[in-house]
Amino acid sequence: MAEEGEEFVLIVEDGSQLKSSWNYTGKATATYPNGEIYEGEFKDGKKHGQGTYTYLSGDKYIGAFENDKKHGIGKLTFNENGEYHGYFKDGRREGEGVFKYANGDIYSGEWKTGKKEGKGTYIVKQSGAKFVGNWADGKLMKGKWILRDGSHFEGSFDHNMPKGKGVWSFKNGNKVGGQYVQTVVPSEDDENPPITLAWNTHK
Repeated sequence: MAEEGEEFVLIVEDGSQLKSSWNYTGKATATYPNGEIYEGEFKDGKKHGQGTYTYLSGDKYIGAFENDKKHGIGKLTFNENGEYHGYFKDGRREGEGVFKYANGDIYSGEWKTGKKEGKGTYIVKQSGAKFVGNWADGKLMKGKWILRDGSHFEGSFDHNMPKGKGVWSFKNGNKVGGQYVQTVVPSEDDENPPITLAWNTHK
């Protein structure tokens, strides 16, 4: 891998080295000035087709490229932070895909511009709980919170937690309607403040 500050080097199929990929079409290995490496297909000087891109951080993408960007089906492995296998568009996760997180959690479903968007299921490894429903901007908006024993809450969500009216259905067939109230706990973390839940059963 090239040292920081070294020049761009392109090694083409016949073993010769080029200082630029300009107008090149075919397979090659490119080493970038920042030390990152691309091995795969080029078209008119751009990454296009199947290839492998290894980032300086240790992350690695294997899959399809189009017009210099991740596009189509591919697998992006994050160094010690999980992996994504699915569709990309213009360099970001878009379409159907599965993200396996470092803690063992899994999201399987639809993505848009790099975020969970559309129908999807999030499985929490530690508790065995599932969150199934419609997602927007990376968050569950409406759907079900399913516990390991099959009992589930169906209703609206906010901050990936139940909020507002909904119904609990239990494995013995009983159903209870009510409402979840979220309360934000004062915290120095303005972006992700702690939130408590309170359930009020409808009489």
